Amino acid sequence: MLMRTDPFRELDRITQQFFGNSASGTWSRPSLMPMDAYRDGGEYVLALDLPGVDPDAIDIDVERNMLTVKAERRPVGRSKEAQVELSERPLGVFSRQVMLADTLDTERIQADYEAGVLTVRIPIAERAKPRKIAIGAGSGRKEISG
Repeated sequence: MLMRTDPFRELDRITQQFFGNSASGTWSRPSLMPMDAYRDGGEYVLALDLPGVDPDAIDIDVERNMLTVKAERRPVGRSKEAQVELSERPLGVFSRQVMLADTLDTERIQADYEAGVLTVRIPIAERAKPRKIAIGAGSGRKEISG
């Protein structure tokens, strides 16, 4: 039901982790945010890690079955006297795009943000859910001659 859209971005993320390069994301080249995706009953759930991101800095939109999540982690305000000894937490722009199947109801998407995790819930459309088909009593079998 869900499909990754940029395999090269995932390769970049793995390369950055391997070589210890934690370059900040920019609006033109955002960093990838970690995500889990799973089906829970009648909905799909996406859980995206965004620790330290202000909820007002998160943008979610859907267009033609493409769900896009963008977020920006801004630097923490420090006094002018503060001297940074270590800075490992990535700052900048993070983005994730997920292609949604036609069987998902994009009109009823819900999102919550708690403890640094953005949870997006996408219901499965009623037309895609299994249903029983009633069998009517027929008036018999007709033969067609030709």
